[in-house]
Amino acid sequence: MSRRGEKFFRCLALAAFACIASAGSAWAQSERAGDAEFGPVVQTYLGYLRAEQEVVDDRASRHEVSPAYYRRNSNRIRALRQMALRIARETRNDFIPELYAVTRDELGTLFDPPPQPATFRVGEVVDNTFRYLGLVRASESFYLFERLDIYEQAELMQKQQAQQPAAAAASAPDAATTDNAPRGNRPATTRPRRVHIP
Repeated sequence: MSRRGEKFFRCLALAAFACIASAGSAWAQSERAGDAEFGPVVQTYLGYLRAEQEVVDDRASRHEVSPAYYRRNSNRIRALRQMALRIARETRNDFIPELYAVTRDELGTLFDPPPQPATFRVGEVVDNTFRYLGLVRASESFYLFERLDIYEQAELMQKQQAQQPAAAAASAPDAATTDNAPRGNRPATTRPRRVHIP
């Protein structure tokens, strides 16, 4: 190929790269402009997700990660963004909790043993640690959770501990009745009394 042809192809490649870069920059700017409706905390979180996507894009361009890794992490970032926007718009608060997005096969990274997703109910607290926020589909399905802060976790554990002695007392046999009965009239086995809670 002549020098003139090489020069032409080099210029063409540079022009294509400049177009891609400017398109990406325009997309990021339009996304930032759309984020202007939110307060600084929400904007910071959305900016963090954009930065995470840039890191994933960079690693993929250097062939440091597999296509499957790239797809999953890009989809995860998209799912987190969707949930963050939903929370910000529904609550109208400048606050985003600590969010986690996991696929079905990744539930073991949060729970031991991993629960069955069919049992999840929106708003339910799992293992006194995570509140289930819902399912987000971003090319694949992600289960979204928020981690409770340490005060919420401590409060839930105290409630459970307070309920345990009451439940144990309710299910224990009536010792006074059993011990005071004549030996011949004592039941062979004692059953816990049923407690009906209205």
